[in-house]
Amino acid sequence: MARKSSANTRATKPFAERHGLLSASIRKQWREVFARIKAEKLETIRISFADQHGILRGKTIMARDLQAAVNSGVTMVSTLLLKDTSHRTVFPVWQEDAGLGAGVLTGAGDFVIIPDPATFRILPWSPHSGWLLADIYLTDGEPIPFSSRYMLQRALDRLAGHGATFVAGLEVEFHVYKVDDPGLAHEDGGMPHAPPRTSLVSPGYQYLTEDHFDQLEPVMDMIRRACEALDLPIRSMEVEFGASQCEMTFHPAAGVAHADNMMLFRSAVKQLCRRAGFHASFMSRPRLPNAMGSGWHLHQSLVDRKSGANLFMPDDDRQLLSQTGGSWVAGILEHAAECCLLTTPTLNGYKRYQPFQLAPDRIQWGKDNKGAMIRSLAAPGDAASRIENRVGDPAANPYFYLASQVVSGLDGLERALQPPSPALAPYSSSAPPLPKSLGDALDAFRNSDFLRQFLGAGFVDYLAFIKQAEWNRYLSDVSEWEHREYFRLY
Repeated sequence: MARKSSANTRATKPFAERHGLLSASIRKQWREVFARIKAEKLETIRISFADQHGILRGKTIMARDLQAAVNSGVTMVSTLLLKDTSHRTVFPVWQEDAGLGAGVLTGAGDFVIIPDPATFRILPWSPHSGWLLADIYLTDGEPIPFSSRYMLQRALDRLAGHGATFVAGLEVEFHVYKVDDPGLAHEDGGMPHAPPRTSLVSPGYQYLTEDHFDQLEPVMDMIRRACEALDLPIRSMEVEFGASQCEMTFHPAAGVAHADNMMLFRSAVKQLCRRAGFHASFMSRPRLPNAMGSGWHLHQSLVDRKSGANLFMPDDDRQLLSQTGGSWVAGILEHAAECCLLTTPTLNGYKRYQPFQLAPDRIQWGKDNKGAMIRSLAAPGDAASRIENRVGDPAANPYFYLASQVVSGLDGLERALQPPSPALAPYSSSAPPLPKSLGDALDAFRNSDFLRQFLGAGFVDYLAFIKQAEWNRYLSDVSEWEHREYFRLY
């Protein structure tokens, strides 16, 4: 009878306690969050998670109901995890097995999101609202295996076993346009809906000129002040090369922090701009006259967990990087093509890989060379020694992007790989090309034994299935190019 009573007691415990998600340190963080909510008289709390595309989704609850959400989580419909970028559910969820195992995420049932108190923020553009990032779980308490945040944390834990911590710095390019027509007529709705009609804020093509920065300064100031209020470590605001194109850089941060920061930053920029009559887009290459491609350059290094020493710093001027740094680069280069679906997940992102456009088109590295995929920025005695990977799409899921770097670099370390000779002429070298399309990247990803081993075969099949649906929709669409090319001729 006592055992039965104990089982019943466990069964009646709330979800988070039942599955060991409320440690003493987390309870302490929650007490601090609740005290701040009370002091600031917050009315609502947005609880969001990063979906497979790096889009924030979630629910908004009353502030007084947050304790229940902490204890029991918030349920979400499982089809959110099974959609492509048009928001179409691409898995057959009304079958017993949707392709993920019998009964797994079928029938549009629920999964559970558990908010992380360490991510709590008050939204400066909605000051009555708190914000929390959540982790995602199956209803039996197991982490969802293709959760992007969970996947990055697992990769970082593996790196920690080697005595190292991953440190990242962000350079993020994006466009900000004035909204002329928001595209909210009935005929504009759909999956996907019509884009807004816009005009320029800055004419562009005068890189880093103060005059063009001044044209963008009201928008930049609005974003900067919000980022400071959100404790996002913004370092600089720059007017980029293209028309109405901006760049913001972040001070370095360790572990999962910059993936969380990137999620909040993109969402904040879009919401702030929309409220002010602008449209911000992290699409890599908008189909607009005179639009310049945008990239996401990921600076990265390793530091020793005990001493804090930079593990990429070379010993002398004859080296571009330390031996550790060289092996890390060799791993990233070896797996670049198969990881492109994670670094560049949109069909549009591959149209940025053009020569002589400050973007990479081949898998190579170089010393302080912005035409190479990986740029080495290291010197003896320089504690900021690092590499910069210029391959990324600003629309990438940040957890997948960072995880791809960690697992690839780790493979280079574990196999003691050596990088090839650095490129001196990156647009005429014999280095292998980056994938030319999402289809090419999808094939490399799906057929990667390395990713199946490091990230899991189930995850590879899951994400490949979703991106294949997106690619198939693109291939079946009749483009303007085709119509112009053939309609009159034939």
